[in-house]
Amino acid sequence: MPTLTLPRLLLLSFLLRLGLFLYGLYQDSHSTLKYTDIDYYVFTDAARALSRNRSPYTRETYRYTPLLAFILLPTTWDGWFSFGKLLFALSDIVAGWGIYRVLLRMRGVTERQALWYSASCWLLNPMVATISTRGSSEGLLGVMVIGLLWAAVNRKAILSGVLLGLATHFKIYPVIYAPAILLWMEVDAPLTLSTLLARNFITTKRVMFTATALGTFSGLNARMFYDYGQEFLQHTYLHHFVRLDHRHNFSPYNILLYLVSSPTGHSEVPFAKLAFLPQMILSAVIVPLVGAKKDFAGTMFVQTFAFVTFNKVCTSQVYTSHRLRPNAGANKTSISCGTSYSSLSSFHTALSFKTGSVGS
Repeated sequence: MPTLTLPRLLLLSFLLRLGLFLYGLYQDSHSTLKYTDIDYYVFTDAARALSRNRSPYTRETYRYTPLLAFILLPTTWDGWFSFGKLLFALSDIVAGWGIYRVLLRMRGVTERQALWYSASCWLLNPMVATISTRGSSEGLLGVMVIGLLWAAVNRKAILSGVLLGLATHFKIYPVIYAPAILLWMEVDAPLTLSTLLARNFITTKRVMFTATALGTFSGLNARMFYDYGQEFLQHTYLHHFVRLDHRHNFSPYNILLYLVSSPTGHSEVPFAKLAFLPQMILSAVIVPLVGAKKDFAGTMFVQTFAFVTFNKVCTSQVYTSHRLRPNAGANKTSISCGTSYSSLSSFHTALSFKTGSVGS
């Protein structure tokens, strides 16, 4: 049996995505059930609006930074509609390579283990490959977050700050990693209340990380606000605080959202606006304080797992892509949980398809 090497793994992951991409083109042209993700049409419509000097937010349901529409401008050229899918698939491969690099930095992980883990959880995972080749932009964010993990593990303050600011501008959720990175950035005394309040907690590296993260995030947002005004803030960030989405949703709030969204639904408690509080307290405060100084990569994994699990919107696609992204810190327990989830979610998704798409 041939030995698995990094070049062979990257080649196999490329061929897997190329095969799925070509199959997607065939299914789109021969089936009423399209392979292409509906969000990809939203992205490309926004890019088309941008190419005509109009706001990308003229496309209904576009809830992303204009930067994404700008990146996808080539999709408006003749014959380049699938450019975004190829870009997302390539980003997927780069993210998988990043996972491999991070694993090599972790104590006790051999090159062989890093290769097989990267292969099974990301590079050769058919669900991950399908998500990117259908046109989901999660691959781009995956590169940013894995790059952030690598930079933080190596305690590169400026690079970590730039990547965190960029990732948070792209989607708001990576902000949860900031406390863990701040705690990890210096090798200092064990974490206690007194060390947090001590003057020597504020170090050059921590200040540089904070300044570059805030500067990158604020600079990008200021530019987008200058170009698109209030609609940029509303659609990119504020919409997600009040969003109601009860379709194919694994969230613990799913039934409540479903009942409130009905014509006769009503609730005295605005839980749609308050649901993010326990989510943020757990993922951005409690988890970093408990684990960041002990196991940084593992802490990022648990933060992501907690954030997505308690999110108001938790579809199969969202859960899978976010759960696997910082998985360089995962262990046997998390792999077992992931396997159980995959089995149960497949059954749930099959029923959802019959109900939502077939009507049976």
